[in-house]
Amino acid sequence: QYEHFLKISSKSVLNFLSYLVLGNSIIGNQYRQPTTVPYYLERNLEMNAKGVILKAFDQYRLKTCIDFAPWKGEQNYISVYKGSGCSSQVGNQRIGKQSLSIGRNCDHLATVEHEFLHALGFWHKQSRSDRDDYVDIIWKNIEYGHAHNFLSYNDSVSSALGVPYDFNSVMHYSKTAFSIGSDPTIVTKNPLFADVIGQRMEFSASDIIKLNRLYNCTTSLTFVDSCNFEEENICGMIQSPGILKWERRSFVKGGPQTDFTNMGQCKGKGYFMHFSTAAANPGDHAFLESRILYPKPGPQCLQFFLYNTAAADDVLNIWVKEYDKTNPNGTLQLFKSILGGVTGSWKLHNVNINVTKKARVIFEGVRGKSPSAGGFSLDDINLSSTKCPQYVWPIRNITNLLATTPVGTNMYSPRFLSPTGYSFQVNVYLNGVYSTPGYMAVFIHLTSGPNDSSLKWPCPWHQATMVLMDQQSDIRQQMNMHHMVTTDPNQKSPNGTEFFWDNPRKVGSKVTNPDGSFYYRGPGYGTAGFISQTRLKSRNFIKGDDAFFLFSLEDISDLLLPQPLPQFGVHADTKATDPEFPPLEYSKTSAMVIVFIVFTAATMFLMLVLVLGNMWMKKQLQGDKEPITQDKPEFMSV
Repeated sequence: QYEHFLKISSKSVLNFLSYLVLGNSIIGNQYRQPTTVPYYLERNLEMNAKGVILKAFDQYRLKTCIDFAPWKGEQNYISVYKGSGCSSQVGNQRIGKQSLSIGRNCDHLATVEHEFLHALGFWHKQSRSDRDDYVDIIWKNIEYGHAHNFLSYNDSVSSALGVPYDFNSVMHYSKTAFSIGSDPTIVTKNPLFADVIGQRMEFSASDIIKLNRLYNCTTSLTFVDSCNFEEENICGMIQSPGILKWERRSFVKGGPQTDFTNMGQCKGKGYFMHFSTAAANPGDHAFLESRILYPKPGPQCLQFFLYNTAAADDVLNIWVKEYDKTNPNGTLQLFKSILGGVTGSWKLHNVNINVTKKARVIFEGVRGKSPSAGGFSLDDINLSSTKCPQYVWPIRNITNLLATTPVGTNMYSPRFLSPTGYSFQVNVYLNGVYSTPGYMAVFIHLTSGPNDSSLKWPCPWHQATMVLMDQQSDIRQQMNMHHMVTTDPNQKSPNGTEFFWDNPRKVGSKVTNPDGSFYYRGPGYGTAGFISQTRLKSRNFIKGDDAFFLFSLEDISDLLLPQPLPQFGVHADTKATDPEFPPLEYSKTSAMVIVFIVFTAATMFLMLVLVLGNMWMKKQLQGDKEPITQDKPEFMSV
């Protein structure tokens, strides 16, 4: 272990000492970013990375009070560029332009979240001062030059913010991070968490708690409301006058037998709202109205689960009532109508609405003329000031499919049509491809569609987002699994003879449907390591034997244009940094310390190495003083 430590270069020792003032999270208001963080996306960023970064910002807004805005000349800002890996300085260094690298294979949502958490003031989870109570670091297995990423911090310079050690944090390394071979570099003292550490899905609950505590967040920017009807006050919802009402139920004889929130747990534990069309007369209706809400003006996404046992001509209407001074009684606008029809399971619905004033969301159940033996049941309602995913693909009976589907066997989603007219579908290998068994694989394919003759080919700069939904009742607690792919019109096929994203009628294969109709499917692009089988069975990716994929295909060609530079403000091109120890930029508060270190380094180097070696062994490496962190990408596109 001493020999391994002594391999650290003199430059590393200087860097090690220069950041003695930093911690996890960093103590000191001087290291806090503003709650609206100025950013600049450098020209050398890949297009897919740009889109992923903006999606990561949306997650920050949904779950915290941290916002991000294009740099307008502020003195300090984050410059995001394509470097040699995934890296960030920790906290606000107050150096003007502060670099954050999203390099090749770093364009994953959780990776971007991870790096910006560094910039907001957080070190790795395994760097906590109490980490030795929970994990052991196997120093001999760590790649040369990366030991600094495993140092821990004295609690006199760092704070855990009163949050217990979290093995599920997006800031925790995996058990083989920076391993020389395949042997572990981190061993959890509780073996149950050996395969939990290192998740790159999304923020964990404790990540959000810590970030909100550090920045004194009391609300989230784009979250509006969530209701699972577990409380008797049903989240402040009100009923319309009249005899017919929505009822708070734990089960209904004809279904559902359980609520959605607690499905798979104690039977009869949870509640949902039910409108019985069977008990109503033709033309009868009942309103369930939210409390008055104050969403941000613009698009909002209303998400809810519906169990439908109503007659085919029964209707569930989704209304929004907006209020203003000129119309205190409110103005109603209908956004969606859902017909009855027995489905036999909970179904996810996403409804795009547009609210500019204070408003209520209203669910109206209407009895049709046909005989009814059931009704409409609602659960897990969420509203946020975001755009909804374009499509939902439910996979039913997934437990049996996972148990019986051989490795290398795939299943295709239905075909979908993007807002710009491109047709696509997603290919899923539930138990993985032969090269990566034990992982689910996902790939997107362009398919022939009704608009092909009027579309531009090869398909230019559309980003596909494939999401496996974590079915938590509150969207702020969801840890969805994302993968994003962007169509580069210049990308060639593996043999170099065709454009990869060209018209599927030209580069695809003919697919014949059972009814004799056919279409063309282009080549697929995605990841063979989407999510491990272990993580798939964690969280609520599977609930009631169902899994839900969320898909979107969006035009991001506007990101081709470089981000405008502010009229005032100094900006220099970002240069690539050395992958072992990138050049450090020092805050003004550290200047005197750095000058002293440089002045004395030549005469004290050997003594420093010996002293620090002793400290390393005695204090279990308390204090990671190197602010640049470099993370291996968890998943590779194929």
